[in-house]
Parts: sequence; structure tokens; C-alpha cells
Amino acid sequence: MVKALNLALLQEMERDEDVLVMGEDVGVDGGVFRVTEDLHRKFGSKRVIDSPLAEAAIIGTGVGMALYGLKPICEIQFSGFAFQCFHQIENHCARYRMRSQGRFHVPMVIRMPYGGGVRALEHHSESEEQFYAHVPGLKMVIPSGPRNARALLVAAIRDPDPVVFFEHKGLYHAAKEDVPDEIETLPIGRAQVAREGRDLTLVAYGAMLRVAREAADTLAEEDGVEAEVIDLLTIAPLDRETLVASVQKTGRAVIVHEAPRSFGPGAEIAASIMDGAFLSLEAPIARVTSWDVPFPGFAREKGNVPDVARVLAIARDTLAF
Repeated sequence: MVKALNLALLQEMERDEDVLVMGEDVGVDGGVFRVTEDLHRKFGSKRVIDSPLAEAAIIGTGVGMALYGLKPICEIQFSGFAFQCFHQIENHCARYRMRSQGRFHVPMVIRMPYGGGVRALEHHSESEEQFYAHVPGLKMVIPSGPRNARALLVAAIRDPDPVVFFEHKGLYHAAKEDVPDEIETLPIGRAQVAREGRDLTLVAYGAMLRVAREAADTLAEEDGVEAEVIDLLTIAPLDRETLVASVQKTGRAVIVHEAPRSFGPGAEIAASIMDGAFLSLEAPIARVTSWDVPFPGFAREKGNVPDVARVLAIARDTLAF
């Protein structure tokens, strides 16, 4: 995924001279995860800008750039540090189209590594997508693999409105996938059916997609159950149509996400299923999530992040209802 994201940035910067990258260590060092590697050498310091350690300044400057016609891609080094700039995102970035009655847009992307499972420190492992998905005027995208990460990042860069783009740290080097040389895009706001099934719907995104797919494979091998797996890809706007169509077919739904349970994305997903597929449900909608605690230190993080065993247990309870 790290190479696929780098390719998206490279090709979009070559295609459009208004696209630029800004953030802490994104230039000479190529980013803490090397997503921006070699971009500074190719495009120079006017288009790949090493910022001070100042998240509010990064996003505030990005908003100003976007209002004047540039297309900044702002990197927050870890999502846990984004609360230092949340006021810029919520108060300004998300509101300028409404504030100006459509005269001004903010075509910017805010990239953030997120998620646990990589033995990181405090403020480096949280999953906080619910904060951004809740803000009107923002789009919230979370890819699950190299190819859709590249296609979604290209779509986010070209979008006329602000996009918060989460990249799970555990996926940067987790798997390889063929990515074509030709530029691809995926529509923001559309989910994908990652695995066809008839007995149960598993809904996931980001790193949890791999957990859901592995659970589905185990259910097929051990239980003879064919689970359908939905990869959301976009949290806001939410693809309710794909969710509803799947549950109308299967009658059962289990939602898997790494954010804490209370008021997390799973609640809105469940409500959407209830609105559109209530009469098709044969069991209560279930959620497998992190617990409602501050993210623990790395010695205990495996007990917090959902794994295949937890998904299987809840899925089998749902099937047995």
C-alpha cells in the first residue's frame, strides 16, 4: 500500500501542477512511513513542503492554499495528533462551501495514518474515523488494500471538496497487489462486495476487512456458511444501498470496526440497515469493535483490536439466533 499511495501522489503531481504535499518530514525524509519518498527530489521544496511541528498551521495553511486554487495534500503524521488541528478542519475546511454559498471550495486531502496492532505508543494507535464522518462537509475515506488505496487517493485529490483519508499503519506493508501503471479512480461513497455470500453479511473497512475475509473463509470451511463481505471504503458518505441490498439477501449482519463501540460507525451502519432491511432481518445486528477504553499500551493492544476469533464467535451467535 505504501508504494501504491506514493504512485498516486507522483502521478497526480505530474498531471496537475496545482497539487502539492505538505506536512512534517514529508520532504527530505520522505515521510515517517515513506509514503512521500522521492517526491521532494522530483518536485522540489515549493511543491513538497516540510512544515514545522504544528498541525493547526498545516491545515490552516492548506485551507488558504485551497481557497486560492491550489490542491494541497496535507499529512498529519499520526491521526492521534489531529486534535491539534481539528478546529481548522471542522470550523473552516468543512464549512467554506456553505459559508460562501458555493462560491468557494476547499479541494484538499488530509492524510492520516491510523489504527493499532503495530506496537506503537499512545496517540499513535487510535481509530477516530467517527469524528470526521460526523462532520457535515467532510468526506471520510478508508482504503483496505494497495489497489483501492491508489484509486481512492487519486479520486480524493481530484474531488472539489475536502477529504479525510485514513491509512491503516498495519496495511502499509501487509500485502502485495498488482496495480496498473495507468491511473485508476474509484468513486467516493461507493462500497464494494469483497466476497459474495448468502447466509450472513460481514461489514468492514480498512484493516478489519482482512479480519472479516478470514472469518468468512473459516465459516465456509468449518460451518458450511457462505458469508458476504462488504468493504465500505468510504465512511462518509455511507453507501447505504449496498449495505441494504446485501442484508436483504442474507438476513443477518455483523459489523466489524476498530473504533470504540459506543457512538462508532457501526451504530450508523446498523441504523441504516434497520431503515432499509428491517423486514429481512432474521437476527439482531451485531457489532465487533474495540472496547470503550483509551487505546492500551502495546502489551495489551491485541486484547482491544477485533480479531478473527471474536468475529467468528459473534457471527456464529448471529447465525444460531
